[in-house]
Amino acid sequence: MKRIWLVVVTVCLFGTSLHAATLEEKVVEHRLSNGMTLLMVERHTSPTVSAWIRFRVGSVDERSDERGLAHMLEHMLFKGTKTLGTSDYAAEKPLLDQIEQTAQLMIAEKAKREKGDKARIAELEKQLAKLEADASRYVIKDEFFDLYSKNGGVGYNAFTSRDGTTYLISLPANKLELWAAIESDRMQNAVLREFYSERAVVMEERRRSTDADPESKLWETFVASAFLAHPYGQPTIGWMPEIENLTRTKAERFFHAYYGPQSAIVAIVGDIDTKATIDLVERYFGGIRPGGMPLPVTAEEPRQAGERRIELVAESEPTLVIGFHKPAIAAPDDYVFDVITMILGEGRTSRLYKKLVIEKQIATDVGVFDAPGQRYPNLFVINASPRTPHTLTEVEEAILAELERLKTEPVAERDLQRILNKIEFEDARRMGTNGGLARNLTDYEATTGSWRYMVGYRGKLAAVTTADIQRVARDYFTRENRMVGFITKKGGEDK
Repeated sequence: MKRIWLVVVTVCLFGTSLHAATLEEKVVEHRLSNGMTLLMVERHTSPTVSAWIRFRVGSVDERSDERGLAHMLEHMLFKGTKTLGTSDYAAEKPLLDQIEQTAQLMIAEKAKREKGDKARIAELEKQLAKLEADASRYVIKDEFFDLYSKNGGVGYNAFTSRDGTTYLISLPANKLELWAAIESDRMQNAVLREFYSERAVVMEERRRSTDADPESKLWETFVASAFLAHPYGQPTIGWMPEIENLTRTKAERFFHAYYGPQSAIVAIVGDIDTKATIDLVERYFGGIRPGGMPLPVTAEEPRQAGERRIELVAESEPTLVIGFHKPAIAAPDDYVFDVITMILGEGRTSRLYKKLVIEKQIATDVGVFDAPGQRYPNLFVINASPRTPHTLTEVEEAILAELERLKTEPVAERDLQRILNKIEFEDARRMGTNGGLARNLTDYEATTGSWRYMVGYRGKLAAVTTADIQRVARDYFTRENRMVGFITKKGGEDK
């Protein structure tokens, strides 16, 4: 099973008492008057910095006519500003306006479906192509990337999830002002040029990564079937008919409303002086006017009243996904689920790997993770692929037997201690990268309300008892709360 944009909480935290104390002492927090949150950690081991900007806006925040906009904006915000990415914005702007007017007319005509004027649509498509070709004469491709690259920047990237959108870069410490100039310009003056050609790129991305990939298609259908009311059920990339109807006007409205300093969490980790960094960020970002925040997601997923089973018939090897609804990150029972995740699926010594892959040899792999987001109640997920000639039914029964075992057989204290030891190892390993720390600071500030979630994490896990594990297993691993998805090979035998 492909794990697309999944944050597996249990393997990317810093939690020993030593690390927690050090982290709490080293993180400097500053809030600008316009709402931007700035988190800094000085590390003078190399003359480099990692700078991450996390916007608290993801696909979960989209409304019905906006599906796919957060992901689309991830693409579009690389296109430049009024001064970057263009050779002459004054000449380009009228063409961009004509492109939008033409595209709106074309979308409106297509929306008439069978009553639409096909000749009119063809003419509008021809006009749009000509206008885009004319506008392309002013486009300077990848100017953001080139500027960063010429100044030693590496890892320039972005990603969108249901919970948020992040832009990241690592660069020499003496180039931090370049980052501030570029990113503050983008926050204020982004131009969504080449919108419709880029929309076609996103549509092709969807065809290739989801529609043509049985495992991704199963995952998308599985999540949509698990969340009938909550927007977590909507794919981050959007459904194809929704992507086809996205417009630059909608994207600009969404961007200007939400992608300002009020929703931005910035983490800068590396060879910096915190006071000088605060002055720099205030100088470049402090004057940006704040927008608003998306309305809170008030929809609550109704409790399932029975098992839901999803089958996909495809030219693919069989695969199995089992999921159970569970609480959001930082809820008391979520910590128990983190322990269960490590017991069942963390590494080759985990229960499911040992039982299914090593001992019974009925599966080729097995994974355990949370999905599809963290801010709201989500899913505890197990996926596995049968080993020929074993069947999906055999694998499913073996997994369910291990879940039943959690309900009835207390987990040994030595196993709980092993989990804590493993966390300490992972903590020490991940504390070594500026980018890893910047990611975690922005991620947990956005999803839990405070980066200090990391500080108390190990203590919360250490407080989990065998009785807690049994209680959570009994409460959540029920038939009524269960989702099962599977791929069966076209023309093959039943499960």
